[in-house]
Amino acid sequence: MIKYKKFIIVAFAAIVLVPAYAQKSSDKAVFKTVDKSKVYYYNTIAKGVSEYNASQVSGKPGKYLTMDVEGENYPNKLEFYDNTIWHQNPVSQGKTGTCWAFSTTSFYESEAYRLSGKKIKLSEMYTVYWEYVEKAKAYVESRGKSRFTEGSEANAVTRMYAKHGVIPFSDYSGMLERQTFYDHSILFDEMWTYLQNVKKSGAWNEKQVIETIKSILNKYIGTPPTEVVVDGGKMSPKEYLKNVLKIVPADYVDILSYMQEPYYQQVVYSVPDNWWNSDVYYNIPLEEFMETLDNVIEDGFTVCIDADVSEVGLLNKFGQPNVGVIPDFDIPFEYINDAARQFRFSNKTTTDDHLMHLVASTKEGIHNWYLIKDSSSGSRNNGTEATEFGYYFFRDDYVKLKVMSFTVHKDAVKKILKKFKTPSN
Repeated sequence: MIKYKKFIIVAFAAIVLVPAYAQKSSDKAVFKTVDKSKVYYYNTIAKGVSEYNASQVSGKPGKYLTMDVEGENYPNKLEFYDNTIWHQNPVSQGKTGTCWAFSTTSFYESEAYRLSGKKIKLSEMYTVYWEYVEKAKAYVESRGKSRFTEGSEANAVTRMYAKHGVIPFSDYSGMLERQTFYDHSILFDEMWTYLQNVKKSGAWNEKQVIETIKSILNKYIGTPPTEVVVDGGKMSPKEYLKNVLKIVPADYVDILSYMQEPYYQQVVYSVPDNWWNSDVYYNIPLEEFMETLDNVIEDGFTVCIDADVSEVGLLNKFGQPNVGVIPDFDIPFEYINDAARQFRFSNKTTTDDHLMHLVASTKEGIHNWYLIKDSSSGSRNNGTEATEFGYYFFRDDYVKLKVMSFTVHKDAVKKILKKFKTPSN
């Protein structure tokens, strides 16, 4: 009789609990219109960099396909993430293609705090400056075959730190007087036009090209200092990195998951923004990728993620909840696996659009959710007064299908690295 009562209690609990965790039968797609005057990029950044007025940016409402979120509730408030790891407040990348620098700099700010206990705002543009110099050098060496764009990857920052160090934002903001947002459109056009002329004329004088690129950079984002003052003493950017921030670039690794290269080997991440063909990515199966990511956050580390953000389930328009989910009319959660992920990468519906900083996680029903610090305008349509201004909230299905890689300290992934047969392991 006692056993029977226990069975009834358990059965009743299952009946009560299942609806709270079960997914609804299907997600719906709807067409929405967007008023550009309410989109953060147009009503704030575009005005700041180009002095647009409201009539220039309102325009005709555009129509787009999105997921119907009526009646849905998501954990899209900072208060739901009680394991949030310290990080600086979100910073806008303005009108630039340098998300890689903003996200990874934020990641290293958190690392500096973890390692040294110091809360320091670092300069994104110092790294951008030297990355452009390195790109120009490679462009000359390859006789115009190397890629020269605004984009790059997280380990470009690691590489620039190793070569050139880093300095505080207060020493070099990369923003000129009266600027309110970064705008690299003229800067990039001038560098690109110059390099095209070099290629056309065959004037492959590396020293001259580098000096000219530097002069263009100096004009538009300022000349970076060669030393910083700390406690009354001077030190180089590399000394600042080592002695103040306690960051060792060689201690950081990039974890990748895709089928086109062998698992448990270091491979090339075959995307355009990996312009120097970095082959240091540790490639692991998807389930292990997700498990490792969760363990890393639980252990108090943050990561810089590389993701696709051109998705119908990225709900970041005005009035939407700033979440990233995969609706089942795209692919049901239980069908997301290595093959589904690779299929989208191979047919280019998954690309390395954007880099962001993952700083916390939480559990909601059957799903894990992740708090994402972002530098783009898309995460800012919730209004400057919102506590969540500059943040996204990604569900595990979005991460599983659309986050291709992450950068992390090697101590956070020791078990994974032991599975790789490399000279360093």
